Parts: sequence; structure tokens; C-alpha cells
Amino acid sequence: MVRIMRDSIKWVANQMPKSDDRQLSIMSLGNVAKARFFHSSFPQYSITPLARLDGMAKYLGLGGLFVKDESFRFGLNAFKVLGGSFAMARYIAKEMGRDVSEMTYDYLTSEAFRQEFGHATFFTATDGNHGRGVAWAAHKLGQKAVVHMPKGSSQARYENIKKEGAQVTIEDVNYDDCVRMAAAEAAETKHGVVVQDTAWEGYEEIPSWIMQGYGTMANEAAEQLRQMGINRPTHVFVQAGVGSLAGAVIGYFTNLFPNDPPTFVVMEARAADCLYQGALAGDGNPRIVEGDLKTIMAGLACGEPNILSWDILRNHVSAFLSCPDWVSARGMRMLGVPVKGDPTVISGESGAVGMGVIAALMETDEYQDLREAIGLDRFSQVLLFSTEGNTDPMKFRKVLWDGEYPTV
Repeated sequence: MVRIMRDSIKWVANQMPKSDDRQLSIMSLGNVAKARFFHSSFPQYSITPLARLDGMAKYLGLGGLFVKDESFRFGLNAFKVLGGSFAMARYIAKEMGRDVSEMTYDYLTSEAFRQEFGHATFFTATDGNHGRGVAWAAHKLGQKAVVHMPKGSSQARYENIKKEGAQVTIEDVNYDDCVRMAAAEAAETKHGVVVQDTAWEGYEEIPSWIMQGYGTMANEAAEQLRQMGINRPTHVFVQAGVGSLAGAVIGYFTNLFPNDPPTFVVMEARAADCLYQGALAGDGNPRIVEGDLKTIMAGLACGEPNILSWDILRNHVSAFLSCPDWVSARGMRMLGVPVKGDPTVISGESGAVGMGVIAALMETDEYQDLREAIGLDRFSQVLLFSTEGNTDPMKFRKVLWDGEYPTV
């Protein structure tokens, strides 16, 4: 069943044929454990908060609502660094014929490593957060980074990348064309490598490593939920651009609870809803969305799916949602001005769409059929991921202070 109303959240239940699920092993518990061990070797590492929104859960009629707050990640205000840094470590380990478990921060910043490995140049395309993470990791590890941003990119995000010492440009093309540009330049550069979470035919290894890096965040969240007395979330809502984050989170929790996984819901920006379009077609094949991909949710403005993630999503997601920009803006306001007693979560445009979706589903009868289809009720324990803080401070203020993107 498909729900389509003007400026409403569109949704489609997943009725795609299943594959052999071979990509699920990317997010095995062992692979994720290696990623977390690597990240924890950084002196800047700390576990990001899991905000428990008991007041909001009661207000919306849920059993529990938990938001993983990635605005604290490595001081970079977003989760993306987890993927890029681990992919860099695994690339270096492979080049040196070593295991990634040997690629600790202390070793990668040592003189011995510089003598053994030297330098590589890591190329990437980004709306901001991924590129900043790659630039930061390259700078910390004494490597080089080249970053291309699509047209319309925020100046604040550009400056944040530049501060990390990367060579960075804003191009007059969309995100997917920036990816192609980065890949072409890497191919022409000695010791050049593209670090992108968009997988395509012949480029699958590094995207799989990036997904494993994202697993650190999911692993922390599962551990924190257990510490709060929640053994298993009943529902996990996760946003998607190319789908790498969604595939990582869903892959990890499916491996963690193989006999009783949570209900998974994937949310996209309306302007770049390639996964939703694939689910709508229903044949199991991915779809591509073209054009400028203009949306407030810049981190989700990706029109070409990661084919590795797509395979995980088609097998394990219950519903795919296509969300107008007001959904994210409302989520930003609700998290930033919480119910009394709840912690404040400063969530950016790409981080807050889950909160906006949950509110829409629980507050109105318009989405009753979707709510019932996924079994969302007063017993549900819901996990969301706020993947970024206010990475574009001026846009954040316009939404929260000036009421940009109202719900009506």
C-alpha cells in the first residue's frame, strides 16, 4: 500500500523479493568490534550520548524514545568521521599487508609508520560532514585530503573542511557528479584513493569499510540501551542518503538480534528519495533520482544508492518513507525545545527527520495506516539517530528562531 498526499510523508511497505542476503555479513559483530576498537584508540574518542526522551515518549504515546546524539562525535558535530577514518585505516592496513587491528592511532601517528607507509591522498565528495571527517582524519594521521562539494553547499561547512587542511572546492554540479569527479582525480593521482560511501560496480570494498565504521555508533547505542534496561529496541528509524548509514545500522541490529530483529523504517528527503523509488517499483532493483536534489536535508541529498546497502535494506526494512522538508524542520524544533525534564538535542537538518516522522505518525490520524502497518504503539521502544548537530549555524537559527519550513 502506498500513501500519497500533497506535501505529506509518502510511504511504501516493503514487498520486494528477497536476495541471498550476502551483504549482511559486512556488518557482522566481529567487523563492528574491530571498528570500535580502532575508534577507541583515538585520544579524542568518547561515547556520544543517548538521549532518553521520557517526556516526549509520554506526550506522543510511546513506551520509550531514545535519540543517539552525534553532535558530540570527535568534536566534529556529526557521525560521518566514523566511516571515513575506519576506511582509511583498512586501506592502509591492506596496502601494508597488515590487519586493521594493528592500525591504532598511536601507530598511525608514529615515525615508524611514516617510514614504512609514507603518504596517500584521499579524495572524496561531500555535502559537508563526510568531507570534514575525511579531512580531519587525514590531518590527524599525517595524510592528504582533497574534497569536492556540490553546488549550493553551505559556506560554513566549506570553511570547516578547509580548517582541517584539506584542498576543498565547491563545484557547479550535484553530489553524484562530485563523486565521479573525485573518483577520476584519484585514479590519476599517485597513491590516490577515493573514500566514498556510494558503492558501484567495481568499487565496493571501501564503501563496505565505511559502513563498518558507522557500526561504532550503532554498537554504542545498543550498549547504552541495555544499560538503561532496554534489551532490544522494538523500532529503529534511520535516515538515508545513498543508504550506507541505514544499511550499517540495520545490518548491525539484524546481526545482533538475528532471531527477533527490530522493525526497521528508512526515511529520505523528498528531493532525493532513490530508495523509496526502488521500493515503490517493487522489483528489487535500485532506482536513481537525478537533478539538483535540492532539500534542506543536505546530508541526504544523494540520488544514487549504495548497492551494498540496498541489498541489506531490501531484505530487512519494513517501510520506506519520502519526507518533505517540513518534517525535518519540525524535528529540529522538537528536539531543540524539548518536553520539560527531557535533555536538549541540538539536531541539524539531516539529523532530525526521525523526530519529525515519529511526531507526525503519532499525532495525527493521517498516518494511522502506516502506524498500524509497523506496529507503533504505547509499548514501542523507539531508537532514532541524530546524525549531526548545527553544522550550518545560520540555517539552524532560521529554522528554530525564524520558523523556516513551517508544518502548515
